[in-house]
Amino acid sequence: MEAFIKHTGIVGPVDRVNVDTDAIIPKQFLKRIERTGFGQFLFFEWRFDQSGNVIKDFSLNQPRFEGASVLISRANFGCGSSREHAPWAILDYGFKVVIAPSFADIFYNNCFKNSILPIKLSEEQVEELFQRTAANEGYKLNVDLEQKKITDDLGLEIAFDLDEHRRQFLLLGLDDIGLTLKHDSAIAEYEAKHAERIAYN
Repeated sequence: MEAFIKHTGIVGPVDRVNVDTDAIIPKQFLKRIERTGFGQFLFFEWRFDQSGNVIKDFSLNQPRFEGASVLISRANFGCGSSREHAPWAILDYGFKVVIAPSFADIFYNNCFKNSILPIKLSEEQVEELFQRTAANEGYKLNVDLEQKKITDDLGLEIAFDLDEHRRQFLLLGLDDIGLTLKHDSAIAEYEAKHAERIAYN
């Protein structure tokens, strides 16, 4: 898994509350078995009409947000079903950071397993980010996981909190399997002793 330390990117806004996982990646696109290729279907029913035409009014379809890699949204982001395809689609589209006032628990946990940094800020702080994004074309945020700090080039500085265990997961580029493999020698030693006991009995 790719380590996350610092990231600077264009902000892409999705100004909606209760963005559920079916909106993030609709169920008809869950047939793929690999983790890649889902980005093209991110927010599909908001980005395209029933004929497949681009819905120009949707924020991420606007040219000014092309290449965005920091997603901002409203409360309860990632609610709904527990599909891990949701963070897969977000990452494959190009987002490395998701900022919202709150997240659904399962989605939040799945982000850390896929090198995505979900950041919880107050509703007032998120509102300020929306206003700055609207007022400044090409608006970028600098996200520093080591310092747990968000800045921009206009004087903004916001500290964010994060569970240290999860922070280390991202800084070291580890998922649950990677964390287990750090103890590979201890596991091998235990298995060898266990095999000896079975042979002795």
